[in-house]
Amino acid sequence: MPADRVTFAGETVAVVVARTAAEARDAAELVDVEYDELPAALDLKEAAEASADNGGILAHPDLGTNKSAFWKFDSAEAGTGGNVDEAIEKARSEGVVIEREYRQQRLIPAFMEPRSVVVDPTGEQITMWSATQIPHILRFALAATTGVPESKIRVIAPDVGGGFGGKLQQTPEEMIAFAVARRLGRPVKYTETRSESLMTAHHGRDQWQRLTLAATKDGTVTGLKVDLLADLGAYVAIVGGGVPVLGAFMFNSIYKFPAYQFNCQTVLTNKTWTDAYRGAGRPEATYAIERLMNELAAEVGMDPLELREKNWIKHEEFPFTTVAGLEYDSGNYEAATARAKELFGYDELRAEQKRRRDSGDTVQLGIGISTFTEMCGLAPSRVLGSLNYGAGGWEHAEVRMLPTGKVEVVTGASAHGQGHETAFSQIVADRLGVPFEDVEILHGDTQVSHKGLDTYGSRSLVVGGEALVLAVDKVIEKAKPIAAHLLEASVDDLEFSGGRFSVRGTDQGMAVTEIATAAFAAHNLPDGVEASIDSEATYDPVNFNFPHGTHLCAMEVDTETGALKMRKYVCVDDIGNIINPLIVSGQVHGGLVQGIAQALWEEAVYDDSGTLVSGSFVDYLLPTAADTISFEIDHTTSPSTTNSLGTKGVGEAGTIASTPAVVNAVVDAVRHLGVTDIRMPCTPERVWKAINTGGKGGSTEGAAMPHFDQSEPGQDSTEGAGQ
Repeated sequence: MPADRVTFAGETVAVVVARTAAEARDAAELVDVEYDELPAALDLKEAAEASADNGGILAHPDLGTNKSAFWKFDSAEAGTGGNVDEAIEKARSEGVVIEREYRQQRLIPAFMEPRSVVVDPTGEQITMWSATQIPHILRFALAATTGVPESKIRVIAPDVGGGFGGKLQQTPEEMIAFAVARRLGRPVKYTETRSESLMTAHHGRDQWQRLTLAATKDGTVTGLKVDLLADLGAYVAIVGGGVPVLGAFMFNSIYKFPAYQFNCQTVLTNKTWTDAYRGAGRPEATYAIERLMNELAAEVGMDPLELREKNWIKHEEFPFTTVAGLEYDSGNYEAATARAKELFGYDELRAEQKRRRDSGDTVQLGIGISTFTEMCGLAPSRVLGSLNYGAGGWEHAEVRMLPTGKVEVVTGASAHGQGHETAFSQIVADRLGVPFEDVEILHGDTQVSHKGLDTYGSRSLVVGGEALVLAVDKVIEKAKPIAAHLLEASVDDLEFSGGRFSVRGTDQGMAVTEIATAAFAAHNLPDGVEASIDSEATYDPVNFNFPHGTHLCAMEVDTETGALKMRKYVCVDDIGNIINPLIVSGQVHGGLVQGIAQALWEEAVYDDSGTLVSGSFVDYLLPTAADTISFEIDHTTSPSTTNSLGTKGVGEAGTIASTPAVVNAVVDAVRHLGVTDIRMPCTPERVWKAINTGGKGGSTEGAAMPHFDQSEPGQDSTEGAGQ
């Protein structure tokens, strides 16, 4: 496949086609490749500084640099805030300045089932079955890349087996299978092994973050500057370059920063490409600001929760336009925090922490805090366009009223384990007034669902659900003139409730399902009315969605061994109105484990030659139920004002909030021993080293992070929205 150069370990080198998987594996063993070993660009900081002029190692020597794109947002230039450099300089002389570097290690999505693809070219259409989150986008990408008309391509996403962003991709394997099937005129299948998945399916995170926070001596924040290096891996993935940009709007989080600047440099290296992983940019931003707020609290001698409350947006200030230019529509950080403190026993655990410190206990207690918000429901098409995103943020739905009284619902949101069928059926059944079991949800097949933008970014309910609501409302409106005609009444005299049209002030009425049957028969319809009440709708959000919450974690740290034990974890999330509590609990629990895993266990590690040494579950520490505790979860409710259901996203919330809560707890347990940071994952070894050196647990390993303020000649550069 590559003409003369392999750019990362795991890149496809050759393709073997056989009649059975066993024969294919045997034949692949016979492929003899002669390699000349080349130096690899691996260290993110060093790669950012390398160029053809200074003799540095380049991932792609023909480019002359490893720098891909530079993106900047400045509140002063955008008109959303003041000058951050002036705020920092003032704080240096009159207040407090906190400067920190944080490392977001590389992670692997590690979905339940590895990727697989089948392509059948023998019919009128070329049909691809793929374990993908994005069947509609994949069909578009196949057509745009190969020249095959989109109408001649059908993509089916069956039971996908999990995704977490890891299947938000147009993969080389899909393109290869498509090409081979067309050449042979025979169905072709590819299924990866787990080790292949860990090595070549895209990775996530992998950033260096340098932050400077300015504040007054009483702890009031006055400015925030973020310099970010983001590792793209060997190639720019489908939204890989956009992941850090999503985070750009979240570093300010729930706090009222008067001035803000964000600078991001994306960098190419000789590692597997990176792209969206659960949260996509928002976990990275939340981690940095929540770690930083703890550092500010320690510096000014305040309780970290009190410091946060001093600086966060108060509930009576909503809607609130942030320094990053987003308008938060609703929220109540006070209510969520009060409930979390109550469930957690915050004051009692602080008292226990003091007793342990005073007594010199070898096992210290740390309390971690994360008060977060996120932008999700990926979202208004015009805003995405201003960020050079390649698609819109709308979603499509169709409601088909069958003559037997049943309902078929077609959605462009493609499920991969989130419970769409249940939640969407509830929405339709409730609004249409039909039995839940009479609603059938169809999705994941571009032949059935001809239009959609698929599933990622916690958008399914807040965007796809709203499209369903619009489609159902259209069904009701289309049914009205038929109902009025059959009931011999005026349309203006009709009321709709509980699935029935009734004539106001009488006992006359008809069920909407009866009207569907009448429309099918078409024996007695008003003149000029079509014989169908089926409807479809496309919904484009007017804003992003902003769930929030307070997460509290208690960790016990053995100061002699570095061993860690989670004592308690409480989270109170505000996700607006809840459609299905059980699904929400599952989403929160799963999200928590993935965020906690970043804090404590997971890390993709390469050796000096560019080989992934954590390429199996022996070395890549994926947690099991036995590694976690029972979480206490609860909710407060501030309905969203930008959608009719009042809902907010939940799929990524647990992952976004939990990582800083855990690391803050670990550092809090040993801060009195001189520890201010521990690089993730916080392994016992790293904790022990931090304690015994009074340092940072390897948090700033490697070269100094380069300074950058503007793009260099020859680079792509995009400025923030509003500039």
